Amino acid sequence: MVKITGRTKGVEHLCSHLAYITRNGDLAAETETGVVMEGRGGLRDLQDRWSEDVVLDTRRANRTLSVNMILSMPPGTDGTKVLDSVRAFAIDTFEGRHDYAFVLHQDDVHPHVHLTVRAAGYDGRRLNPRKADLHQWREQFAQELRSRGVAAEATPRRTRGKVRKADRGKVRAIKERGEQPRVERLAREEVVRQSQERVERPWEERIRERQANIRAHYLAFAEEIGRSADPADRALSLRIHCFVEDMPPLDTRRHTLREELAHMSALRRSQRESLLRDDGRRGLEPGEDRSR
Repeated sequence: MVKITGRTKGVEHLCSHLAYITRNGDLAAETETGVVMEGRGGLRDLQDRWSEDVVLDTRRANRTLSVNMILSMPPGTDGTKVLDSVRAFAIDTFEGRHDYAFVLHQDDVHPHVHLTVRAAGYDGRRLNPRKADLHQWREQFAQELRSRGVAAEATPRRTRGKVRKADRGKVRAIKERGEQPRVERLAREEVVRQSQERVERPWEERIRERQANIRAHYLAFAEEIGRSADPADRALSLRIHCFVEDMPPLDTRRHTLREELAHMSALRRSQRESLLRDDGRRGLEPGEDRSR
């Protein structure tokens, strides 16, 4: 996975981010020069080096100072190989054009590297990655992993049957604290307001059509190789059929929230009906004190 996690704006924000990815200097950060910045002294040097020329640039107060990303792999992947792959990826992608620093994190089940790239390039051009750039970066990262013996493929989310995007890091952190993120609360409120509306959004229909086409192509290919005399082809055909069957449902976040709210409503209605039945058996009038 190669994912943009955010952008820093302002020296304080930049310094805070560098402190976060290095765990306040407990983890070593490697820069584009190959220098490893260790400890709190190394962190301060890194912060000072990245901040010194920012203070002089007063053309735009809210200008992006760095683009931050995570490159990660599934549990069990060798963290050293992930780090080496990120180093090679960063050299190939940003060397001679942008300053950058990266830090390996292995305190999570997924070994991952935080890579922070200074937005201002050496030639004055600013880093502003698009979807095509991200796809290319995923391909590059996967290639570096494969060259080190790690099985990796850069497949788009849609080809895996996934419609919904994963929650952002901040949203996941809020949920882990047992709180409801503001973005999710607002989404639920909108679903409640539109509870009587059953008209599909145009983009949702396009998502369904695209996913239907993807699944149809998988199945057509599976049918074709399933007629082969080669047992390996027939086995692959069976695996493709199983893969398509295991794809997630074609639901957007709005559909999921609507189903969740409908389930909660049905549960509350069932509980009320159960209480009324109990009151009837006990001879109580509706609303009468049940403690009597």
